[in-house]
Amino acid sequence: MSITVELPVTNDQYAVFGDPISHSKSPRIHQLFAQQTAQALHYQAKQVSAEQFNEAVEDFFSQGGKGLNCTAPLKELAWQRADALTDAARLAKAVNTLKRLADGRLQGDNTDGAGLIKDLMLNHALPLHAASILLLGAGGASRGIIGPLLAQSPKRLVIANRTLDKATALAAEFNQPLLVASGFEALQGQQFDLILNATSASLTGELPALPAGILAAEGSCYDLAYANTATPFVSWGRSQNAAKSLDGLGMLVEQAAAAFYLWRGIYPDTASVITLLNAERNAY
Repeated sequence: MSITVELPVTNDQYAVFGDPISHSKSPRIHQLFAQQTAQALHYQAKQVSAEQFNEAVEDFFSQGGKGLNCTAPLKELAWQRADALTDAARLAKAVNTLKRLADGRLQGDNTDGAGLIKDLMLNHALPLHAASILLLGAGGASRGIIGPLLAQSPKRLVIANRTLDKATALAAEFNQPLLVASGFEALQGQQFDLILNATSASLTGELPALPAGILAAEGSCYDLAYANTATPFVSWGRSQNAAKSLDGLGMLVEQAAAAFYLWRGIYPDTASVITLLNAERNAY
């Protein structure tokens, strides 16, 4: 099915593609960044399926688009589409940010890992060094954050996925002794200081099949997804008496800031934007 991305004729054009995308706060975030830094740009959200992705990308950049964000389920497709890759994207084999270079080629970057680490460590003061970390999901969202998590020298990082073979294959790509794969059933009897949900379950109001008791005392939960109300995973963390049970709004803002810097060469202040967005959703 053909898809056309119609761009306004004023200002530099940016967008986010995903499926679903109606929940996205990215246009709001980049509008705030642009106002804060006096940048003239327009940013829109567009629902694009995996089947439509390559055509939609071609259409967007042929009309003069400057940069594109890609969210689920398009990150691995964006990695394949990029003509050049940053080190972060090459390691992750997933791309969430595309930039049109002066020669017309598309550069692919992955700012998810940097955004997550900044939100966890700076915004929420969650220690990662020597921590036992459980990562739920083995898709594009997980790919972007494994390298940055390993760089913080955790005690161990376990990837759990409904399909064990997919988690095993992903762990093998990184070839790190601290990184191991698991099925959900095998988590029984283990405990973790931090549990990260990188599955798409929250987008459909569902919850990964987690055994009770796997969150260590004073442990925390973090959902890479976000919503105006608590996601099922955030609610689960609270039911397990997590010290902190958080969603990914801060990560969204932090990764967006890194993408904004890649595109515009100026780094926006993120703390004020996170505070504003939290205030807006608390009004619901």
